[in-house]
Amino acid sequence: MADKHILHFLTPLRHVSPFDINMALDAGFESVIPYTDVRSDEVTGLVQDAMFSRSPKTGVKTGVFFGGKQAIEALDMLAAAKKALVPPFGISFFADPAGSFTTAAAMVACVEKLLREKKNRDFRGLRVAVFGATGVVGFSSAVIAALHGADVTLVGYDGIRRVSEGAREIKVRFEADVGAADGSDDAKQRAILTQNEIALCAGRAGAQILSRAQIEAAANLLIVADVNAVPPSGVEGLDVMANGTELNSHGTMGIGPLAIGNIKYKTECGLFKKMIEATKPVCFDFRDAFVLARELNG
Repeated sequence: MADKHILHFLTPLRHVSPFDINMALDAGFESVIPYTDVRSDEVTGLVQDAMFSRSPKTGVKTGVFFGGKQAIEALDMLAAAKKALVPPFGISFFADPAGSFTTAAAMVACVEKLLREKKNRDFRGLRVAVFGATGVVGFSSAVIAALHGADVTLVGYDGIRRVSEGAREIKVRFEADVGAADGSDDAKQRAILTQNEIALCAGRAGAQILSRAQIEAAANLLIVADVNAVPPSGVEGLDVMANGTELNSHGTMGIGPLAIGNIKYKTECGLFKKMIEATKPVCFDFRDAFVLARELNG
């Protein structure tokens, strides 16, 4: 009997994501096994159990996926998993908590493509404001944009404390400098929009972040992107399928959640397929997701 492609799904939450299970199975994994309420200090034992149960030659058919809802927690689990490997044994890893790494990668890749095609620009030196920056998608998209040369500001809807902590974490973890701003009321949000050229919206589902009036008042704003597909839209007036639609009299372009979601879906599925097709163990996080999202988005 041929060795099966098996994916072990680790999450610190009470439940694993049905979305990610469907994606993994549809990508070609023959079995996906969930592990819930997993602590970081339990990762080593679980990884080594999965690793030592198969010969080094067939270990590549074993994968571990890290879920949850926190970027840093998933990255810490991924780091612990890599330390648990004992050559010549090896297995593959993929971190994508709440689908955030692939969603963030897709959003930034969609913005980058529109910038290139419509403005002949890239992220270098571009001023980017991230709304919903305390969430995992916002945090991840901020890191990706900053690592590719953008001048990024994390915007806090509840003040500056939490986004300042996020900015410090990004500096320590990724050696990228990002700013923090208080976006707790309309006037402060308007000021932030006038000072930036890109707005990435990654707020919670069903919550409007930016209004038509705010976008109309932002004369320097080039692109607004939103990942919220649950009504009401995170950006008032932005169609879910928009991909370059003008939103105001200044020519600000919008990218909707389903346009982003199309690339996100292909990216997550594509990374699962890369795990399955690999001839030696692989390891994926948000940086690998962005490389693939760029490729898939042309």
